[in-house]
Amino acid sequence: QVQLVESGGGSVQPGGSLRLSCVASPYAYRWGCMAWFRQAPGKEREGVAAFLILAGSTYYADSAKGRFTISADNAKNTVYLQMNSLKADDTAMYYCAADCPGSHNPPSDGGIWYPQNKNWGQGTQVTVSS
Repeated sequence: QVQLVESGGGSVQPGGSLRLSCVASPYAYRWGCMAWFRQAPGKEREGVAAFLILAGSTYYADSAKGRFTISADNAKNTVYLQMNSLKADDTAMYYCAADCPGSHNPPSDGGIWYPQNKNWGQGTQVTVSS
């Protein structure tokens, strides 16, 4: 059974930082990849960072490059998203999922990809505002 629990969101000023956490059930984690998505009001849910667990490699949408870092603690089935230099445009609900870009789901403009996954946690809200 897929279970995902996100946490770590909050309200910060522009330029601030947050660290999101996602604890995944072993069933979800064994897919071999974990990713962070976000959905702003009125917009589609989009992928921003992915972690390929076996390879230990990462992928970022253009909007996340240089500011976000995805990492994982495999022993805890936990994936993190360190977000620095936050902007107002980063305001969104953030979700994790075992749903990474690839040949089956190639990234589109800006390197973002759209979820094929239908199993979601409750998400964690990130608000960036002065």
